[in-house]
Amino acid sequence: MKRSTTIHSFCCLSLGLGAVTGGLSSLRADDAAAAPAAPNPTGWKSSAFLGATVTKGNSDTLMINGSAKTDKKWDQNELALGASVTYGEDHSTVNANSANAFGQFNRLFSDRFYGYAHVDALNDQIARINYRVTLSPGAGYYFLKNDKFTLSGEVGPGFVMEKVDDQTHNYFTLRLAEKFTWKISQHSRLWEGIDYQPQVDDFGNYVVNAELGAESDLTKHLALRVVFTDSYRSRPAATKKDNDLKLMAGLAYRF
Repeated sequence: MKRSTTIHSFCCLSLGLGAVTGGLSSLRADDAAAAPAAPNPTGWKSSAFLGATVTKGNSDTLMINGSAKTDKKWDQNELALGASVTYGEDHSTVNANSANAFGQFNRLFSDRFYGYAHVDALNDQIARINYRVTLSPGAGYYFLKNDKFTLSGEVGPGFVMEKVDDQTHNYFTLRLAEKFTWKISQHSRLWEGIDYQPQVDDFGNYVVNAELGAESDLTKHLALRVVFTDSYRSRPAATKKDNDLKLMAGLAYRF
């Protein structure tokens, strides 16, 4: 019941973010003739994001979110790298402190079908996850792939090395993932992705990571970005909750 409520909220937020970015884009007066030249399709595409919330007075809180991502496509290859950090305080007590990074390399065997190698790493001091590293090779397929939409699915085995509550665990997983992007207009984008990783010999132990984001350009390099993430762990550390939600808003710089 708890997961279905989260998924329903995730879908509603996706529609809402799409409407917001579409509305922001419609306010722009730029026409097709004024559009900038298309970027180099084989060059690096990078962005950095920063969001912060500070309150003083009756409340005294601080929350900072930062991330960076870069990707490159050339010949039959696709490479994506990224990292993010979150730090928060409430009356000088740390209530959020996490960092994660990922990397993925795709080798296209046709226009739609590809093989991949994926790695991600997480440290979350509040959830008492000292580290969680996942290695996963597999196969993927683009169900949609055009100038406006991409939709891909991925499946493959995985291996997890983690230390939670000062206890070390190593086990094999199955990785199922999907990714969707929508170029709403020349100046706005929406994306979402879900990554499900159950332990192969104990499907009651699993992790689900979901992300939904929307972005609308303010200038050629600067954009307003809103990102919602949900990380669900079926067996969290003792006394910790199984679900971690984040809603982040801030500025993204593309270079």
